[in-house]
Amino acid sequence: MSAPLQFALLGALVLAFVILCARPLGIYMADVMEGKPNFALRWGAPLERWIYRACGIDARSETGWSTYTIGLLVFNLAGAMVVYALQRLQQWLPLNPQHFSAVSADSSFNTAMAFVTNTDWQGYSGESTMGYLTQAAGLAVQNFLSAATGMAVAIVLIRGFIRRSAATIGNFWVDVTRSSLYVLLPLAALLAVALVGQGVIQNVHSYRDATTIEKLTFDNPKTDSEPLLDDKGNPVTESVTTQTQTLPMGPVASQEAIKELGTNGGGFFNANSAHPFENPTALSNFMEIAAILLIPLALTYTFGVMVGDRRQGYALMAAMLILFAALAAVAFVSEQGGNPLTASASVDAGATATQSGGNMEGKETRFGIAASALFASATTGTSTGAVNSAHDSMMPMGGFVPLFLMQLGELTPGGVGTGLYTMLIFAILGVFIAGLMIGRTPEYLGKKIQAREMKLASIFILTTPTVVLIGTAIAVMTEGGRAGVLNPGAHGFSEILYAFTSAGNNNGSAFAGISANTVFYNVSLGIVMWIGRFWPIVATLAIAGSLASKKRVPVTEGTMPTHGALFTCLLIGTIVLIGVLNYVPALALGPVVEHFMLSGAH
Repeated sequence: MSAPLQFALLGALVLAFVILCARPLGIYMADVMEGKPNFALRWGAPLERWIYRACGIDARSETGWSTYTIGLLVFNLAGAMVVYALQRLQQWLPLNPQHFSAVSADSSFNTAMAFVTNTDWQGYSGESTMGYLTQAAGLAVQNFLSAATGMAVAIVLIRGFIRRSAATIGNFWVDVTRSSLYVLLPLAALLAVALVGQGVIQNVHSYRDATTIEKLTFDNPKTDSEPLLDDKGNPVTESVTTQTQTLPMGPVASQEAIKELGTNGGGFFNANSAHPFENPTALSNFMEIAAILLIPLALTYTFGVMVGDRRQGYALMAAMLILFAALAAVAFVSEQGGNPLTASASVDAGATATQSGGNMEGKETRFGIAASALFASATTGTSTGAVNSAHDSMMPMGGFVPLFLMQLGELTPGGVGTGLYTMLIFAILGVFIAGLMIGRTPEYLGKKIQAREMKLASIFILTTPTVVLIGTAIAVMTEGGRAGVLNPGAHGFSEILYAFTSAGNNNGSAFAGISANTVFYNVSLGIVMWIGRFWPIVATLAIAGSLASKKRVPVTEGTMPTHGALFTCLLIGTIVLIGVLNYVPALALGPVVEHFMLSGAH
């Protein structure tokens, strides 16, 4: 099978499977989040009520957007403090198989910010730094709660569109509990079992020492006729050199499942989903890609069901998938084309103008280029950040794709909750632009989009580019920022830009050629993660509160339809235009100039 056909077939199978599963899941999530009777709420009601009683929560009361926001921020700040404390105290805690020492203060701060903000940036090697209790009770728990936070915000924004003249938008504690209990937990349990079936490990054993064969030779092999003797008349024996290798163990499958389903991305091992203990087979790789895309796409169905017009959700999904497919294809073509310097240096006998086997540097042979390019696009088109190949080893335009997917706002299809509410903010901006063109007050789903919503949408859209570009500029200008760069020139700049783009957009993947476990990067990236996560969330909740308080205006002949192909094209154009305007100068200094330098060098 040719490589392009393999990529097209794999992509089609993944998307077909996800779309098939997304519809029932989306409808189920709408029922759960709105408290409509179904089997899950019946079976889980006793546990849900016990949680509310234990936490002193009145599940029947709702709040305005400001109180909802305060609860969300306090909850996540408390989570950050727990993750920080677990790292600093882990040398005295149980389930520490190698008795790892406390993690440094700056690294603990960075990791706490990373996992609370759904970024899961890792400047450390998990298997040599974190004990099992830290991994499970700290990092894995936050994988659930940060994803539930994003889902809650998305549901609140939908309520803003469907409620009329309302002073409340929901109950944060109820929303985050139901997201975790009825959606994330059962899906993660099912996926964890499936991954164990593929060979992903799940245990709390101590690390194991294995004896490996380094070298196996025969000083003088035997023959069929007679045994060979050495010069003293003794039979010749084998010469074997062995080495002891320590194999890390741990509760990997449980963390792997929620890291993908929750679009978190933090790996139990430093090699992340390229490690055979996390992602051993082609089928496990397929399941992980599908898990990354599942909930973000299913939430578009949830949106359509809750607003009473499923075509609205289809329009958002279409925009997400068109952008995702187009950029994933660019990544594959770039990687399959390979390095032109290989062909020009005459080191590839099968090459003409391109590298015959494609660029396999940094990729696992059990996955190949097609599965690696698709995984890289899925993990950066969402806010996942998991990797099954080295993004730093991709060709310049191959590396451009994950970088640009993050800079678009990670809405193709985006993270759990974050993708949907980011897409809705762009939809608000799109109808505003359309309204300016025809001289009408813009409307979306029966709500007029006025000055307050546009100011808040501007804060939402400009926050991330601001912290990313300012952080990159500071890193380039300071010794602490430049010290971590291991590659000179344009690629080194791309590594810095990628790091701050990943942190600001709460992704977590990296061009790993940068040494980011330093005080400068741990502190600066931690601050960027927090701002990039919660400033847009505050703006989103404020928009939701503003929309909920408005009356619904009737549809007229001048109302722009927001469920057809025209609106989908307008939405795609708005997203691409904003992304290009914000980042094209920085991209030109990084992957774009590197591409032309490499193309012209041969």
